[in-house]
Amino acid sequence: MKRVKIIARALYIICRILAVGYSLTTVYAAFCTLTGIWVSPDGNRLLHIFYPFTQSPFLIADNNFRYIVFSLLLPLGLYSVFFWWVSNVFKVFFQERLFTVENIVHLNRFYLLNLIAPVSATLAGSFFVPVNSIIWELIVVHSILGVFTYFFTAIFKQGLDLQNEQDLFI
Repeated sequence: MKRVKIIARALYIICRILAVGYSLTTVYAAFCTLTGIWVSPDGNRLLHIFYPFTQSPFLIADNNFRYIVFSLLLPLGLYSVFFWWVSNVFKVFFQERLFTVENIVHLNRFYLLNLIAPVSATLAGSFFVPVNSIIWELIVVHSILGVFTYFFTAIFKQGLDLQNEQDLFI
């Protein structure tokens, strides 16, 4: 179990860093597109968002408000939440007590996020922008991840019940 705790802690740190990175990118992209700072349209089709204080492109997007909202900001924001919540899932596996209500809450949130958010965001966005086939593949991957996490949640609930039952006998 010691090896699992070490790996879980490392993955927790990596996912927290990714969550912060995606969050900062989302906020930065929204700031740039709303204010026009560090942004340069490339003709009528593309919009370049530059690294701060440079002329080097950081993000390139279609120069279309709907595309920026539904194909850039929404996915970046959702992946910010995804990596934050997956870090909470990894945090579960290096806690002193594995079967707790708090850990089950983290697992519940994560499986619901994976089952609901990708489909909802894609359906909402499909009214405004075309959806690529790779998006549907990502939805399948997130759905499988959600189902596996649902199974883990059920196991953790049973583990919590057994642990509470055992505590009553002591």
